[in-house]
Parts: sequence; structure tokens; C-alpha cells
Amino acid sequence: MNNATTISNKTIRIVFAGTPDFAVPSLNALAGRVAADFELAAVYTQPDRPAGRGRRLRESDIKKLARTLGVRIEQPTTLRDVSAQHILQELKPDLLVVAAYGLILPQAVLDIPSLGCVNVHASLLPRWRGAAPVQRAILAGDTRTGVTLMQMDAGLDTGAMLAHRETVIGSEESGGELTARLAQLGGELLLESLPQLLNCKLRALKQDDSQATLAPKIKKREARIDWNESAVQIARKVRAFNPWPVAETILQDRQLRLWSARCDGAVRAKPGTVLSGDGSNLKVATGDGALLINSLQLAGKRVMTAGEFLNAHSIEGVVLGGTDDSS
Repeated sequence: MNNATTISNKTIRIVFAGTPDFAVPSLNALAGRVAADFELAAVYTQPDRPAGRGRRLRESDIKKLARTLGVRIEQPTTLRDVSAQHILQELKPDLLVVAAYGLILPQAVLDIPSLGCVNVHASLLPRWRGAAPVQRAILAGDTRTGVTLMQMDAGLDTGAMLAHRETVIGSEESGGELTARLAQLGGELLLESLPQLLNCKLRALKQDDSQATLAPKIKKREARIDWNESAVQIARKVRAFNPWPVAETILQDRQLRLWSARCDGAVRAKPGTVLSGDGSNLKVATGDGALLINSLQLAGKRVMTAGEFLNAHSIEGVVLGGTDDSS
């Protein structure tokens, strides 16, 4: 650690905070520079949560990586608690790096690191401030997005921007695929910005609040398909909500989840009507145009292609959704 960056002859200490797989490339970026630039004092991540059918406690992706790295792990349920703040103070961090942590950082926490707190955010701020920037970008039909390294303040992703990296959103790219790409971009951006960040040489650019849009947390009910919407809107929903919560409708009183779909030409039929199946796609009428379903999943069954589904089910003329779709 003799070559580490120093402040007043002391080694810079960094604390990292993150939870899901989006944060993994950013922590890896820091871990790859520890010996040369600083000391990774601790990793913060959310408490283990029950998951799966057995509701067993599941560790976050970041906790698993931190254990592999041999870094101290902290999992407070909140950072508003004075005792949790005291633990962070005792770590004496110079910088706090955050990536999809999921807990609010109160002003008392933001004030602890001498170099402040920075966040790797999955959008080109000020567009899509909030918890679900990737899904909201796809739902809105955005063609470009990116990642922003920003200074954190008490607002919701309102801090000054330090650096950014832009990318095109693929026309058929799912929420999961785009999140994975942005995670990698975020790690790269953090890695290339780190030397200037540690030496306070990054120029902070204030966000234009008049251009801000919000990206609130996704609610499961948003995944229910309204067949009166256009094929374009529904296809975006299918993409955005893959892999969670997954777009869904009702087929003869059973849940039907749509994993991939694309738009087709104009049709004249009641929205939700299954028009045909050509062996590889299932065509359904919408409020404007037709939707070609490529892969789907009936409740209690595995995900299958439309062709596999049509081999086992004859549903031409059936109307999807029914009364359940309006609830």
C-alpha cells in the first residue's frame, strides 16, 4: 500500500455501497485499483432478503463479491440510525462510492467522507432520476441512454455531474440486457474517472432541473398488459419488464407472461384477440397494430417459444386479458 494515493500523508480510504448485480462492475473496478491508489475500508450492502419458493435468506451480489475480496461487510437496515452513522464514522472514509445501494443516505452520512459521496447512476442525468431509470427509458421509447457519475446531495439524484458515458438502446434490447451493459459502462466510467476523482480534478456540472424526468420504482401491477394500447407501447413494456416483473396478461383465467415480442403491421380485430400462429410467432391484435409474441410462459410452466406453445395449445380467436385486465 506504499504507492497508494494520500491526503496529508495518509492513505485514502474508500467505502463502497451497492446491492444488486448492477453494482458488481463498479466494485470490481475499485478492487482492481486498491493496491495502487487507495484502501477499500468496507463494503455496505442491504441486509439478506428472503427469496424463492422456500423464502430462504439470499445474499446480495455485492456481499458475495465482498466476501471473495476479503473486505469488511456492513449491512445496516437504515443509515438514519445514529449507531449506523457512528460505525461509518469510525471507518474514517475519505470517499463513499455508491452504485444501486437502495438505501437513502441522509445528510449526516453525506457529510462524513472528506471527499464527499459519488454515485454511479444508470441514466444520462437529469433524465430519469430515481430507482428505475433503465425500465423508464425503454418504456418512454428513448433511443439513447448511459451512465452518470455524480456528486451526491440530499435530493433524489440531483447532485452535480462529474462524468458520463453514452450508449444507444438496442431496438429489441430488454431491461435486463440494457442494465447489464450499463453496469459495465458504469464500472469503466468509475475506473477511468478515479485518478481525477481522488485528486479533486473532476469538473462538477450542475444539472438543469428544467430537463429532469423522474423514474419511480416499478410496481408489479404495471406489468399487466392493456391490449387497448398500441403494439409499440406493449412491445416496450415486454422489453422493459424482462426479467422483472415480466409483462403479463390472462389466457382463459390463467396468467400468461410475455418474455419477448415485437410489433407487426396494422390489423382490424378486437384488442387482445389471438389472430394466428405461424409456427414461430403468436400474433395478437392491439389498439393499434399487431403484436408478435416470440416467447411466453403459462402459469406453472417453463418459458417456451411461441412455436412450442402453439404445438400444445389451440387458441386462435381467443381474446386475451378478459375482465382481469381492467382491475
